Amino acid sequence: MSEACWEFWIDRGGTFTDVLGRAPDGRLHALKLLSESPAYADAATEGVRRLSAGQPVAAVKMGTTVATNALLERKGARTLFAVTRGFADLLFIGDQTRPDIFALDIQRPAPLHDRVIEIDERLDADGQVIDAFDEATARTALRQARRDGIDTIAIALMHAYANADHEIAVENLARELGFVTIIRSSIASPLVKIIPRASTTVLDAYLTPVLDEYVRRVETGLDGTPLYFMQSSGGLAPAGSFHARDAVLSGPAGGVVGMAKTAAAAGYPKVIGFDMGGTSTDVSRFDGDTYEKVQDTLVAGQRLRAPMMSIHTVAAGGGSLLTFDGERARVGPDSAGAMPGPAGYGRGGPATVTDANIVLGRVQPDWFPKVFGPDGNAPLDASASRAALASLADQMGLDSAEAAAEGFLAVAIESMAQAIKQISIAQGVNPGHYALSAFGGAGGQHACKVADALGMTIVLLHPCAGPLSALGIGMADIRETRQSAIERPLDTAAADARVRGETLASQARQALLEQGLDENKIRIRTEWRLRIAGSDTSIAISLADDAAMRAQFETAHERLFGFQPDGRLIIESVMVEAEAEPPGASNWTLDLPQSGTDPVARAKATLFDNGGTSDVPIYDLTTFSPGASVDGPALIMEPNSTIVLDAGWSAKRLDDGMLCLSRASAALSVQANTALDPIRLELFNQRFMSVAEQMGLALERTAHSVNIKERLDFSCALFDADGGLVANAPHMPVHLGSMSASVRAAARAHPDLGPGDAVAVNAPYDGGTHLPDITIVIPVHDSQSG
Repeated sequence: MSEACWEFWIDRGGTFTDVLGRAPDGRLHALKLLSESPAYADAATEGVRRLSAGQPVAAVKMGTTVATNALLERKGARTLFAVTRGFADLLFIGDQTRPDIFALDIQRPAPLHDRVIEIDERLDADGQVIDAFDEATARTALRQARRDGIDTIAIALMHAYANADHEIAVENLARELGFVTIIRSSIASPLVKIIPRASTTVLDAYLTPVLDEYVRRVETGLDGTPLYFMQSSGGLAPAGSFHARDAVLSGPAGGVVGMAKTAAAAGYPKVIGFDMGGTSTDVSRFDGDTYEKVQDTLVAGQRLRAPMMSIHTVAAGGGSLLTFDGERARVGPDSAGAMPGPAGYGRGGPATVTDANIVLGRVQPDWFPKVFGPDGNAPLDASASRAALASLADQMGLDSAEAAAEGFLAVAIESMAQAIKQISIAQGVNPGHYALSAFGGAGGQHACKVADALGMTIVLLHPCAGPLSALGIGMADIRETRQSAIERPLDTAAADARVRGETLASQARQALLEQGLDENKIRIRTEWRLRIAGSDTSIAISLADDAAMRAQFETAHERLFGFQPDGRLIIESVMVEAEAEPPGASNWTLDLPQSGTDPVARAKATLFDNGGTSDVPIYDLTTFSPGASVDGPALIMEPNSTIVLDAGWSAKRLDDGMLCLSRASAALSVQANTALDPIRLELFNQRFMSVAEQMGLALERTAHSVNIKERLDFSCALFDADGGLVANAPHMPVHLGSMSASVRAAARAHPDLGPGDAVAVNAPYDGGTHLPDITIVIPVHDSQSG
């Protein structure tokens, strides 16, 4: 394929579509379009048309939220669910998980399928036939569904992961009777556990017609240009192999790939992604060799089991509402949205994080485009932002709008820092050993403060930080994934699992060869998921000899849960990924100023920080040549966002255009103050709650009991030295009223408890609730108390 062609990398979001075009000379050109507009049929093809101007296009690679939006809006296809007789209510009943454990009126998410038919058949757990497949009754039920206008079917039969013969028989009947979309679980999710397998299959069938229609529309507009889509796992797939089950994180996965590859190119292989937008903040982690992934997730109340990037989302974005509930200063979870937007947009909106930044001087209206106000042609309204924060300051008894703004910003920073702790400290890794890659429209405004809160000393901001998801899509490899359930002990099934892995690798490699990829450039990665017998928590382990994999598991288990595992290891499943760079040119360059002197400040701004004001310089990022550096505090402006360089930080532009922020001095010390105020109350509330929630997460993952794993039938809480409740996680409430008594009883009985000691209590007169319950009380010791 000729290098003298355009190549396009596109991230189609729900509101905007980011288009990056790599011109034949290697230069990148960016374009932002509305995802839906009466002016054109499709934003992706319109972006290609505008930038290429009729020149040849080598390839188009894109991520899309089409499937996710269809799920959120319940606009999928009418779907027939075929399941083994006796399990018609399987997805309605689900498991014992309760999303809101304190809710008295539980609202179940409605199933996605339109109708259920029960298939007369049954296999045992080894795939042996118990009841033969009854073709006649299945044909009758399928024919009736077709007569009623249903042409999409999801097939999930008991134990089909071990023997797919009955599912294949139903599939053949469905195809014969005219079903258009047919998804069977033995392909969609060939692993143990019928509920996630069936739920994934139904979700895939429900969304496939919507996704297929969009893919056909894009293909038609591109007139034969090779088209690839980003999968949730971080790899590209040709349009014909793109499945709805792999599309729910299509766009965000591009951001993870983008931050990982650009950070590695800048010399920082270990990186945490910090993607802050208007409504929420997404965080992710890359350890230098493998992406952090998950197998199971909930999307719009529906369980999905498919390999996908581990992305943690918190409701703290630029548009998150600032409120005072009479005791605590709250940030989010509600958002002002695009309309009316923050108060500073001049449309009568409420106070938001953006308004706090305007009041503090971290956002400068003079440097923003004039697209606000009722008519969309006015600058940001700083007076409206100040009025909104002044009102909150009055409610909280603070003396100025700036004091309120700084307090609310501290709460927002804490919320974002806690999200990063969920993917780092909660996984047994220290965020201080990672660089922070900030992107999204608001990432640069908050990156230094988030890094300070986590003990991180390096922040990276790429020149394409705004459309970094599109850039990551362009840098991603084509990937084929194959999985197979094993469910046998490691010490007896390792040889069989290796053979299974080789078969899967051959299948994945062949799939890439059929796409025209160079065999010599195909890379194969195999991982086994191991767990302790009786536990549901599996850990991904890279393929090695048996002893090395056992050692990997033990190390990972101790890092995650703090103790060495004890028990027989089970091989839950084998997964193989084959990947290679797709055809089409991928080298690109950025226009950067030539090397020269350090940039000159273009203006001054008044910044309120740490309780006082100071005049700081404003720099234009487009004037930063490679090697140029400045010290904070300062504001650095770029076309689509503001970078706030806080005191103690310095910024230097690297040769590839990356802006590297580094802490030049120790973080500012905070004066100890125990006075009660709404800001401090919320900050410590979040910190203590995080500790309690992480305790519960460790217990849930290591438990063998379904009551604990699914029903969360336990409680975790923090108490003060006198047994007073400080913070409790949202677990079973029955224990919480009595746990204080258990803590006090333990302290009375053992007044000299030392580090590492623990007391087990189930005495009915000392906080015990009923016979099976045991309360474990563990004291916390710091270095000063000994």
